[in-house]
Amino acid sequence: MMNTSEFLSFVPIFSELPTDELIKIEKIGSKKKYLKNEIILKEDEAGTALFVIVSGKVKVARTSADGKEVILTILCENDFFGEMAILDGQTRSATVIAMEDTELFIIQRNDFLNLLSTHPEVSIALLQELTKRLRAADVKIKALSLKDAEGKVATVLLQLADDIGKIKHGQVELENLPNQQDLANMAGTSRETISRTLHAFAKKGLIEIDGSKIRIIDYEKFKELYS
Repeated sequence: MMNTSEFLSFVPIFSELPTDELIKIEKIGSKKKYLKNEIILKEDEAGTALFVIVSGKVKVARTSADGKEVILTILCENDFFGEMAILDGQTRSATVIAMEDTELFIIQRNDFLNLLSTHPEVSIALLQELTKRLRAADVKIKALSLKDAEGKVATVLLQLADDIGKIKHGQVELENLPNQQDLANMAGTSRETISRTLHAFAKKGLIEIDGSKIRIIDYEKFKELYS
């Protein structure tokens, strides 16, 4: 099992730092474990720390005006969250919930701001990651507003492929997928629509379904059809 400084080298915003600097970051942070379905952050609460996922998986969600949960994204090992409230000093923009038992590495706000001021490479990497997330959000907004149900579900599968997929020989495997209700909350549709659309994709030979695992048979073809 790797130590914390080794783990941090795989986190995008810290990957360019030398080992001695990662060891310093290890010393200013702390670890905390959360159980499945435990709330980590609540929307509108004060933002006091940055969180990096050591192991596990979380969902970032908001509540719509009619009280429905809308899942914005799913994050897993080496991803981070909580940066927005740190940077602008505002309250949390979403709620974060553990989807499975999860361990986090936590850096307090002042320590992270000091890190940004003393390590411009971390600031640049953070900007790159935020830009990547903004582009992904633009794609999702376009899909949810302009595409039909099939297009919405396909967009969610492509998002998950980018986030947690394992690519091998042109195929993408999505393991330990969220349940169908969570997928529906991501796509802005119903659980029944998710089930019907996934089976339609399978009938077309675009995907294979095996329990909580989905395999996109030809990833490039699927992306070309639904991007």
